[in-house]
Amino acid sequence: WYRQPGLEVVPSMARKVLLIEDNTESFILVNRVLSARGYEVLHAPDGERGIQLAVEAGPDLILIDIGLPDIDGNTVVALLRQIGELEGVPLVAITAWPPDIAQDICDRYGFDGLITKPISVRDFPQQIASFLGGGPEPAG
Repeated sequence: WYRQPGLEVVPSMARKVLLIEDNTESFILVNRVLSARGYEVLHAPDGERGIQLAVEAGPDLILIDIGLPDIDGNTVVALLRQIGELEGVPLVAITAWPPDIAQDICDRYGFDGLITKPISVRDFPQQIASFLGGGPEPAG
């Protein structure tokens, strides 16, 4: 590792997005799209690890698959809502379920929003930015 004299290493200012998703292909796509735009993407393959990583990493946004293998996404949302350090962090469902059923679940269980799969590579970054306060995407 070479460091030029006079230059300091600055911590990353990237917004952190945690994806709690058991489908590896979905993670790869989300990571590719968001990383290219300057986001730091964290991944947990199940609900239990997702809750643990959320507490440890303090993400700015959490995307939660509704159909997880261990704890369903609805329970994950309920458990995350009980963690004071995560108050104010948007919890967004990401699912391949039909939009009307998925929206009903989101409304019933207190998700802050919904993104349906397959994600639109063109629209996805703006959807993410809107959940983070509507500001512009981070510089990439």
